[in-house]
Amino acid sequence: MSDPAKKNWMDFLEDEDLAFIKRFMLFSGSLKDLADAYNVSYPTLRLRLDRLIDKIKILDNQRIDDDFERQLRAHFADGRLDSQIFKKLLTAYQNQKKGTK
Repeated sequence: MSDPAKKNWMDFLEDEDLAFIKRFMLFSGSLKDLADAYNVSYPTLRLRLDRLIDKIKILDNQRIDDDFERQLRAHFADGRLDSQIFKKLLTAYQNQKKGTK
């Protein structure tokens, strides 16, 4: 049985992500039609979808039980953090966590 206090991956998604998923479903998964609706190229839309898939995988990963780390990893998957900054922030956070135990 799952812990009701534990958040579901959908609880971590931003409104923009949920709107994208909704539109994707309403367009029956047609990336071409969705790209037209967003007025972007197919490769741009494909990149957005791939990043969202990676983000959902991270948010759904049950081995990551820390909300801050989950969000940090999701922002990296979403392309909002470059790898150098992500690594520095994650290392600093993990070191800080070790220091408070």
